[in-house]
Amino acid sequence: MLLAIDIGNSDITLGVRDNNQWTLVWRIPSLIDMTHLFYSHKILDTFFESGIRREEIKSVVISSVVPELTDKVANASTSLFGKEPIVLTPAIYQRLPMKVLNPYEIGSDLVCNALAAFAYFKRSCAVVDFGTALTFTTISAQSEILGVSIAPGLKTAIKSLSQNTARLYDVPLELPDSVLGRGTVHAIQAGVLIGYEGMVRHMLDRIKSEMQDPDLPVIATGGLSSIIPSLKEVFTEVDEHLTLDGLKIAAEMMTR
Repeated sequence: MLLAIDIGNSDITLGVRDNNQWTLVWRIPSLIDMTHLFYSHKILDTFFESGIRREEIKSVVISSVVPELTDKVANASTSLFGKEPIVLTPAIYQRLPMKVLNPYEIGSDLVCNALAAFAYFKRSCAVVDFGTALTFTTISAQSEILGVSIAPGLKTAIKSLSQNTARLYDVPLELPDSVLGRGTVHAIQAGVLIGYEGMVRHMLDRIKSEMQDPDLPVIATGGLSSIIPSLKEVFTEVDEHLTLDGLKIAAEMMTR
């Protein structure tokens, strides 16, 4: 079994892969003040509930965009499984089947997304990742990351508005039926969720135009990739586990 760990700003996504499928995927919060023991216990608790023995894990691969957590989670992995995990860093990108320009300025999660998307489409393509940040990654037909665009994620945008208004609101991430907000909560939902739909459509139009490829395939990922149903028509595919798929590919490359 492979354990893939994607350390993000808000959550850590973990996936156990066995027999060519993700048999278990779960999330734990990204808490930088916690020690490696906290993460060890979190992993063991889930394994116990799912009937997985730690001896079944043969390799571990980690992607992290939170430096304060990388060593803690890696140490937790080493203590649990008795072997050092593969940690995706800019220094090892050159060993992957993906050309990465400015490797020290791109998150390893985006590299994983690109790896998995290119393996899926086997041609130039784009990835939209709905995470703490909303990212657009474009990959060439030569398996090269051409560029990335970054905007605040849906939750990040709503949280920013709700925390910086005179009255604080807990705004649920729910798509409203109208852009005519009838109250602060509705207005924020309309502006962010419906507004982001327009941004995603426009960004993909620009990407396809700059790529001179109107049929450029687009894959969406991230925990919020299905929050705006009307966007499904602009995506060729939606895969919430795309980053984990990329981690799996990276692990295979690093252990050959």
